[in-house]
Amino acid sequence: MIKEFKEFIMRGNVLDMAVGVILGAALKAIVDSLTKNLINPIIALFIGQVDLSGITLTIPGTKAVFGIGNFLNDIINFLIIAFVVFLIVKGFNKLRDMGSSTEEEPEALVQSQEELYLKEIRDLLAEKNK
Repeated sequence: MIKEFKEFIMRGNVLDMAVGVILGAALKAIVDSLTKNLINPIIALFIGQVDLSGITLTIPGTKAVFGIGNFLNDIINFLIIAFVVFLIVKGFNKLRDMGSSTEEEPEALVQSQEELYLKEIRDLLAEKNK
């Protein structure tokens, strides 16, 4: 059972996922800091409030309070993370495409070598049938 667990953990997909989760958590911390320390002050220039989490909407006559500022912070964080993930995936796809184009060349050489052998066999059979 321990051996099976070790094989499961050592498979590439599980390790890739673990690395992705760890990097994702680190990226979230960086994006949170970016939003809090750089983007919110820029937004504060226009709305006069540095901390967006303080922006709320209260329905008159009730105690219902909507935390619009927190929601805006989460939207900003999501957009930044989505953009960074997009750039990473785009970069990996480009690298994969570059790698696949170099791998196709040996196949083309093998195929042309096969064609040469087939032509040689065809010529030998043609001479034999004469």
